[in-house]
Amino acid sequence: MVYRYSRWDGTQQVMPFDADSIMEAIAEDVLAHGDVRRALEKLMQQGHKFQSGERMPGLRDLIDRLKQQRQDTLRRNNMDGVIKDIQQRLDKIKETERAGIDKRVEESRQQLEQDEQGNEAQEGQEDASKQSNPKSEIPNPKSFQQMLEKMAERRKEQLEQLPRDIGGQIKGLREYDFMEPDARQQFQELLEMLQQQMMQNNVSGMQKGMQQIQQDPKAMEEMREMMRDLNQLMRDRQEGRPNEQSRFNDFMQKHGHNFPPGIENMDQLMEHIQKQMQYVENMLNSMSPQQRAELEEAMMQVMQDPGLQAEMNELAMHLSQMLPPQPGRQYRFSGDADESMSMAQAMSVMEQLDQMEQLERELNAARRGDPNLDNIDADEVEQLLGPDARQALEQLRELAQQLEDAGYLEWDGSQMQLTPRAVRKVGQKALHDIFGMLKKDAFGKHAISVKGRGGERTYDSKAYEFGDPFYLDLNTTLGNAMLREGTSEERRPRALRPHTPGRERDEGLHDLVVRLKPEDFQVYSTEYMTQSSTCLLIDMSRSMLLRGCFLAAKKVALALNHLIRSQFPKDDLYIIGFSGYARELKPEMLPQLDWSEYQYGTNLQHALMLSRQLLGRRKSPNKQIIVITDGEPTAHLEDGEVFFNYPPTFRTIQETMREVVRCTRDQITINTFMLERSYYMADFVEQMTKVNKGRAFYATPEALGEYILVDYVSSKRKKIK
Repeated sequence: MVYRYSRWDGTQQVMPFDADSIMEAIAEDVLAHGDVRRALEKLMQQGHKFQSGERMPGLRDLIDRLKQQRQDTLRRNNMDGVIKDIQQRLDKIKETERAGIDKRVEESRQQLEQDEQGNEAQEGQEDASKQSNPKSEIPNPKSFQQMLEKMAERRKEQLEQLPRDIGGQIKGLREYDFMEPDARQQFQELLEMLQQQMMQNNVSGMQKGMQQIQQDPKAMEEMREMMRDLNQLMRDRQEGRPNEQSRFNDFMQKHGHNFPPGIENMDQLMEHIQKQMQYVENMLNSMSPQQRAELEEAMMQVMQDPGLQAEMNELAMHLSQMLPPQPGRQYRFSGDADESMSMAQAMSVMEQLDQMEQLERELNAARRGDPNLDNIDADEVEQLLGPDARQALEQLRELAQQLEDAGYLEWDGSQMQLTPRAVRKVGQKALHDIFGMLKKDAFGKHAISVKGRGGERTYDSKAYEFGDPFYLDLNTTLGNAMLREGTSEERRPRALRPHTPGRERDEGLHDLVVRLKPEDFQVYSTEYMTQSSTCLLIDMSRSMLLRGCFLAAKKVALALNHLIRSQFPKDDLYIIGFSGYARELKPEMLPQLDWSEYQYGTNLQHALMLSRQLLGRRKSPNKQIIVITDGEPTAHLEDGEVFFNYPPTFRTIQETMREVVRCTRDQITINTFMLERSYYMADFVEQMTKVNKGRAFYATPEALGEYILVDYVSSKRKKIK
């Protein structure tokens, strides 16, 4: 395998977690519920903070961010600002007209003053001309000025008398004769903008076509033609005419540039148009009643094309008949109503809110169901929440694939299964968790002051004795000699001195000399590693599940299995689950045991019988049974059938004790870990320990692993001579 390294340029993406981290994150849930899919779903829902400090956001985090983004949008905006924007445009038009009127009157007055200062002779010639030809009389400049001023006053009065509502102002300005060309142009642009915006959002949400109307006079006629063709498509569908897709393709080939990409059939087109109309309705619903009435009146005044209005009404009728009505939404905006907002901006906000709600529905559906996130649009997530949210979504999508690529996950049909490697990883995590909770000096070390030969080296050292393995502790040995005699210097003969290149040869070389004696030697102590065979008996009765004890028992079993496989590979471990019956459990079965495996009854007799048979096959000198239970025996076998009774009968206790006696005779030690304190259980365990000479512990589920694993490790080692 070849690895290539390059300088970091900021574009490389480093995943904050790997498959090992994912397995550690889901291990607890896999143990608790036995379901890998459920554990992955929970990880996707809640996210996880890894030991590296990096946090992987979950679906819940994305939903919370989405809700916060929606609240921020509602706080920043107010739909009443649409009226404010239109009113500001109208005020600017009126102000431009007033300024233009004043400018024309002033220019006329200045021209009059210049004329009065002109050539008197020229004026006399003009007067003579008027007397000789009265029919060609030119109006008196002063009279023209007075007429202009009166006209200006009437125009200003008309502007002042315009209604206060925007609809009335638009209607009044339609009938008004502008004196200022710039004001007339501004008003025409306002009408076209409103008309375009209404068409854009009520009909098609076009992105290009409507923007060309101002530059191209034919664009409005093309819009009328598109509306006629669209209504014809609707009529053809209602009449059930064949070849709908072909006619739709012809329509899109002709008018498709007016629509966003991704519309491939008639249903998608109708849904898109309906959604655009819904944005307008939602905007109106989110306004105050007064502002809504004003905008609706303005819309009526803007749409003065009877033919186009008729086509729009027909389109709305077709949509209401062919698609189920969508309930309108009313958003509670709390932004500053005095801040203006164009209709284009308002429609963008309404579309963004609709996208947020749709994305939230999809994320919630993913939380409740299949952890397949492929149906969620990553581009939309990035648009609404930013690139980090998109990265989080892509990380969630890759969870299962990462586990599969790393060899932790495999598929059995449609079922996710842990591989043996994953089971070992879960066991490693359980072992780490258990030892991680140990407090310093919480348990005795069971130190034995018996030392001798052979075994494994430790980090403790001792004075050397004849016959000890020569694991020399060099530092301590030299230290002993130097403390005893110190050091001295010796000169070696020239022939024996090593020559160092670049240095001149000296007549002699001074060496540091440490003289050792037998009593200076220090060697490392060794340990004798005992070999043992163990049966771990786990109570799988329903009471273990209901009391929350079985998870702790599973963790102990996996941790002990990993400990033995990694540290004591010569040891044997058998795991036996017992309830009504007892059966051997392979370690890889443990993580995915679920509630359906649990039964009524605590058949310790059958579990001890099976343990004795398994241990009897081994030649290990140390054999033990570890029992984890929360109750006394309530079942036993009679002629191969289970007899169950609660409270336990004398017969059940008697048959169980017979198995205890058989185990004792085979030199099998039984250590019992009780997860519940009850009279019957304490009495039974006391009888069992008297017979077997084993030990009994009371432990909470949280501390169970600490007791068992520390006791196992302590019993494995003893120092020898």
